[in-house]
Amino acid sequence: MDYADPKKKNNFVGKILMAAILTALCILMLKQSPDFNPPTAFSRHEPGVTHVLVTGGAGYIGSHAALRLLKDSYRVTIVDNLSRGNLGAVRILQELFPEPGRFQFIYADLGDAKVVHKIFSQNAFDAVMHFAAVAYVGESTLDPLKYYHNITSNTLTVLEAMATRGVPTLIYSSTCATYGEPEKMPITEETPQQPINPYGKAKKMAEEIILDFHKNSNMSVMILRYFNVIGSDPNGRLGEAPRPELREHGRISGACFDAARGIIPGLKVRGIDYKTADGTCIRDYIDVTDLVDAHVKALEKARPGKVGIYNVGTGRGRSVKEFVEACKTATGVPIKVDFLPRRPGDYAEVYSDPTKIRNELNWTAKYTDLQESLQIAWRWQKSHLNGYGLSVAGGGGGGG
Repeated sequence: MDYADPKKKNNFVGKILMAAILTALCILMLKQSPDFNPPTAFSRHEPGVTHVLVTGGAGYIGSHAALRLLKDSYRVTIVDNLSRGNLGAVRILQELFPEPGRFQFIYADLGDAKVVHKIFSQNAFDAVMHFAAVAYVGESTLDPLKYYHNITSNTLTVLEAMATRGVPTLIYSSTCATYGEPEKMPITEETPQQPINPYGKAKKMAEEIILDFHKNSNMSVMILRYFNVIGSDPNGRLGEAPRPELREHGRISGACFDAARGIIPGLKVRGIDYKTADGTCIRDYIDVTDLVDAHVKALEKARPGKVGIYNVGTGRGRSVKEFVEACKTATGVPIKVDFLPRRPGDYAEVYSDPTKIRNELNWTAKYTDLQESLQIAWRWQKSHLNGYGLSVAGGGGGGG
């Protein structure tokens, strides 16, 4: 008769038990690992669906772009560190488009290359709209290194991730600040780029990196140099809500509204001795709805291996004094105005020639009534006295 050795039997059972425990531990560790993600609609390409990464999509312009893309049935991922953007804007987009696979938000800083590459490895992007940037001329003269890091270095990181993962299309949100203060008006795409402040210089450097990379790439690239943005979503869902500590650097429309609401005692107009008709700066004010439309048209017209560079403006310059009068009328408040010395890095007169974008992308500004754009934005301001409410401050790589 044969007898089973109980020691051998116990050994066998023990090995099975140990293997089961190790397997369970491995699965648990994988699930807890940030690299373990079950497949989602965002992680795979889908025929007929264009998945767009919107960097800085919690910011003023970026959130309006995300809204438009979602309305047009694009799949959208926002990446933002909320240093300038608003979590409230993201929540509104989530409420408007709750369907699975339509919209996701990723809290991340574009200054962290490892994180950026991981985001690109976990998501199947078809295009990138790169808005994320700090964007105040005055602040850039006070803290230039922040601007070169946030704009130039972070754009390089995004471009490297796109190249690594084979993302085919880049829509780059640039600025008229790259032109500096040209001698001739209006500004065309052939006007020499001679920026006079760190903001414009950082954007120009980013453009040069993109164009140098493109020489040996089949990527579709569209660069949009836009002018002074105003307005908000006509349906009142989104608006502009800069952080209180940044108000002194912000857009003139924000300052006008703050003065009208009594948050600040009056409006400060910097520089009344420029060589212009009334001594104040001349700017080309573009409504955010028109600006977003230009970005979407650029995305639609992007072609492999091709570069398009376009000015996005109305083609008409308005003085700061003219703007202030329109703001007084739009708000119905007799805003007190203080005239101060010039701000460092500012230029006297800047407005666009939009002929090229009209001819090639079939885009023309529609919201060209200054007072009407300000009235729409003022309605949002009045109904959002605390902006979007709760928001989270972060590092240095988000907001558009």
